[in-house]
Amino acid sequence: MSLKDQITEDMKTAMRAKDSERLGTIRLLLSAMKQKEVDERVVLDDVAVVAIVDKLIKQRKDSIAAFEQAARQDLADKEKAEMAVLLAYLPERMSAEEVTAAVQAIVAELGAKGPGDMGKVMGAVKAQLAGKADMGQVSAAVKAALAG
Repeated sequence: MSLKDQITEDMKTAMRAKDSERLGTIRLLLSAMKQKEVDERVVLDDVAVVAIVDKLIKQRKDSIAAFEQAARQDLADKEKAEMAVLLAYLPERMSAEEVTAAVQAIVAELGAKGPGDMGKVMGAVKAQLAGKADMGQVSAAVKAALAG
């Protein structure tokens, strides 16, 4: 079963269980997926769905930080609940050691020497690690590999 089908099934389950918070978050995700399909006239595969989920989680993290800074804990809690639902659709993430090892292998493979090669390395890393690792962590690993 594809990730898209799983999300649709989870929506039906949330409807039957009358779980309005979970249902709202899943509908938000489905809406973002549908928007991407309509805008780009494509059918989303699992990699594209994971990219959308990643984007929505990043938005939630930013919102949580802003709400906590503004002392709006009620809104921050709502965002945290949405983020917990979205996290269930991400595949198992790589550990920091695995990310570092993968980045070093790609840097060696490309023969990258210094910070000037950051764009070339990030392009290759994104292609291999998209959806498998947090891209902020990946970017830090690439900087460290190219600096040392």
